[in-house]
Amino acid sequence: MERGSSKHSPRVDDQMSSEVSGLVQGPGTGGSRVDEFRVPEPAGEDQPEATTAPAGELRTGAPQGMSSQDVEARSRLGRFIGMAALPGDRDTLVANARENEAPADVLAALESLPEGTRYQTVSEVWAALGHKNETTRW
Repeated sequence: MERGSSKHSPRVDDQMSSEVSGLVQGPGTGGSRVDEFRVPEPAGEDQPEATTAPAGELRTGAPQGMSSQDVEARSRLGRFIGMAALPGDRDTLVANARENEAPADVLAALESLPEGTRYQTVSEVWAALGHKNETTRW
């Protein structure tokens, strides 16, 4: 017994199957490339190339008040400050960053912190270095 649709004729089934074959056979980055008409045309001479960040900023979940570059830079700073150093003052943070083999620019930034202040979190250190943290949502 041949399997088929009870609602359509075999000819209509074949037509419907060919219409969706490009979608079923696997989408690529810009959609399926099985059918030639699905291939996107390149940008013209006077048109900009397509981008995933049309406004120049990737919308990857950066908190309000910070750009994605700020988040990345704060994260980089935090990689070299261990939890054992917090809460801690400038000398503790610098010593811990040296133990974690921090690059020279991170060490220089930590050495520029004011003396006598204890920092509870990396965000407090980041703010003391003159950068913005995210704004509160509540």
